[in-house]
Amino acid sequence: MDIKRRHVLLGSAALAGGAALTSAQNVQAKSNRNNSYSGGSLNVKALPPGLPGKDYTPVITPGGIALPWKIIDGVKVFHMIAEPVQHEFAPGVQAECWGYNGRVHGPTIEAVEGERIRIYVTNRLPEATTVHWHGLFVPNGMDGVGGLTQRAIRPGETYKYEWTLRQNGTFMYHSHHDEMTQMGMGMMGMFIIHPRHQHNKIDRDFVIMLSEWKLEPGTSRPDPNVMSDFNLLTMNAKCFPGTPALVAKQGDKVRLRFGNLSAMDHHPIHLHGYYFKQVATDGGAIPISAQYPETTVLVPVGSTRDVEFVADAPGDWAMHCHMTHHVMNQMGHGLPNMIGMNAEGIDEKIQSILPDYMTMGHTGMGGMEDMNMVMPKNSIPMVGGHGPFDYITMGGMFTILKVREQLDSYEDPGWYNYKTGKPATFASQEDMLRDGIKI
Repeated sequence: MDIKRRHVLLGSAALAGGAALTSAQNVQAKSNRNNSYSGGSLNVKALPPGLPGKDYTPVITPGGIALPWKIIDGVKVFHMIAEPVQHEFAPGVQAECWGYNGRVHGPTIEAVEGERIRIYVTNRLPEATTVHWHGLFVPNGMDGVGGLTQRAIRPGETYKYEWTLRQNGTFMYHSHHDEMTQMGMGMMGMFIIHPRHQHNKIDRDFVIMLSEWKLEPGTSRPDPNVMSDFNLLTMNAKCFPGTPALVAKQGDKVRLRFGNLSAMDHHPIHLHGYYFKQVATDGGAIPISAQYPETTVLVPVGSTRDVEFVADAPGDWAMHCHMTHHVMNQMGHGLPNMIGMNAEGIDEKIQSILPDYMTMGHTGMGGMEDMNMVMPKNSIPMVGGHGPFDYITMGGMFTILKVREQLDSYEDPGWYNYKTGKPATFASQEDMLRDGIKI
């Protein structure tokens, strides 16, 4: 089939066939736990372990890693360690967070529908903790809610979670003990379950967790008690310019898996240059008949969303939260409104008392990168970093999808080299006269 520009992938549900549909309907009549890409969760005993590269294409967590595992007597075994972590959000801003296995956020857990998994959790935090498997179908005693389904894991203890995976899709995990503190300090991660039978091969499968933090300039720990004034908005615990690029080859089938464990905010994630279709939530696959094209996907708090498209337009394409305050960093918060103020003579007068004073913001914030401001310790400027043409005046929840015609590897290929479709340039006087433009 001819794939035209910006045509998105078709989901795999249509491949199930009439018999599978009838079977899924019968299962639905018995249980509401049958939503999955492959047409229904597996109500079976544990199946043989799925092997990466053979039974599924491993996901990519930009800036993160996958949690290692091993097979013991047919069971896939993981070990998670809850512990303090020194984490860098972007060059110049670090914090003492809490996470798993030396990572913030924790490593991505990857498994396959039908597997039996065993997850050991060792607590090296100064207080008790648990792990909740957000959106997963688990026996009640494995749900990880401290005090309700288990005793909390005390410092120095190791607990064991074990169950058979009965679904597939994009899910999350996080602490469910003193959640405000522990999640506010970074204790969360993504949990991906691949379908047992692959009907929809994806070339590039990206996993992105969205979260928000409060880290006062000059301090070394996030403030988990804040309720609204977040000043670090992150993708995989990185804010731009610290967010790694997403790299794809022209023609690749791409899936973006978003999870949102922010404390308070939903995030409308907008991708430039493409439209996509939302194909799944953490509740299961969306039927093809219910999918429609979008350029922005809203990822509510506590939810996941999967979108798919074909990377057929080469270039460097911005992807970001479209809440404008979510593409700012620390130093863009708490500023007085100076827009339109007549600042003539003010600097000279105030500098007689405060030599380093500089009026800012009266003509907008776009030129702040040129002011050579002295930054407070452990802080990051309001907006981003240097691009190929000028300074990119966005920070926070911002990254770049880099699509190239040819790639020797999926390492960051650098900035796009315009061979065709050249960028906008200064308008010449001849062009303006020709087109009747008067200024």
